[in-house]
Amino acid sequence: MTNRRHFGNVRKLPSGRYQASYWQGGERHLADTTFSTKADAQACLSTMETDILRGGWINPKSSRVTLDALAIEWLTVNPQKRSSTFARDNSILRVHVLPTLGKRPLATVTRRDIQSLVDKWASVNAPSTVSRQYATLRAMFSYAEDTERLVRNPCRRIRLPRSRLVERPVLKSQELEFLAEVLGPDQAIFMWMGAILGLRWAEVAGLTVNRLNLLEGKVTVDRQMTRSGQLDVPKSTAGVRTFACPKWLIEEMAQHLAWRGLSAKDGDQLVFVSPDGGPLVYSNWRRRIWQPSCESAKLAGLRFHDLRSLAATALIAVGTDVKTAQTRLGHSSSRMTLDIYARVTMKADRDAADKVGDFLRPSRTRRARA
Repeated sequence: MTNRRHFGNVRKLPSGRYQASYWQGGERHLADTTFSTKADAQACLSTMETDILRGGWINPKSSRVTLDALAIEWLTVNPQKRSSTFARDNSILRVHVLPTLGKRPLATVTRRDIQSLVDKWASVNAPSTVSRQYATLRAMFSYAEDTERLVRNPCRRIRLPRSRLVERPVLKSQELEFLAEVLGPDQAIFMWMGAILGLRWAEVAGLTVNRLNLLEGKVTVDRQMTRSGQLDVPKSTAGVRTFACPKWLIEEMAQHLAWRGLSAKDGDQLVFVSPDGGPLVYSNWRRRIWQPSCESAKLAGLRFHDLRSLAATALIAVGTDVKTAQTRLGHSSSRMTLDIYARVTMKADRDAADKVGDFLRPSRTRRARA
């Protein structure tokens, strides 16, 4: 009887331990460790053989790549990545991930390591921040899995802190009007674009003359201003939209364009610019214009993005169907419109209470207690 041919080779080292090796992909590979017995070395080779037959084998050289090296590759592999996204992901990895895991080979990072890191973040950061950092980490490991550096992504079944609904102010029309007076005519229009149309700051800052249809009273959003002062496409297809604008706001926009000396022939000109005529820079605009005006209007702490939440709440409050509200706001789903932005107004809450009370009201008055 002939002995069964074993996959790979086992040899005894001068130290008395056993080394396992095998050929795959035209290369000779050594097991990551040596073994105290020949049987243990052969068991390792059997595992490797099974992985190869099942298509789950990963080249050990690939899995030895450190997270530092993988991060550089992942950040630069997609030339279409937006500059703002690149800067955000790079900052997250450099500050929150690589100091802890950067020197570790991919194959040594476990689910427990990921959970420990997430728990550390959760102890000092808001749930939304933790979720954003984890999304970046998971995306990088998914890339490692897709490029066959890992058999299985360690970012699985990770417990994330629960996000709480961000409390955003529900402003009254009088408060908005006062803020508009403080801002002045031209900056007030910028504010109304956020409060009435629900535009993001970058969408307002990126508006050009040819995106305003003053005759039909419509606004088209298909670009936005990046932090570097460049026009770029929205992050999602849902962000590209054309929708109606109130007549009074269209008239205000027409006056603004006339004041700036702009007409239809200036189609590519930005509607809103900085004092030197260049693109608006968010940090400068926020520090020099928005914050001082909000403080003067006794609305300190109000963020421009809060106006977008106000617009969503107003759309729901006046009876706009969710699909229309979703489209106007440029959301990818109606759930985002309702769960994240729309807030219940006090009047809507009172109306709901009265209607339910009338519907379930008892038919007769309860007897007074003896």
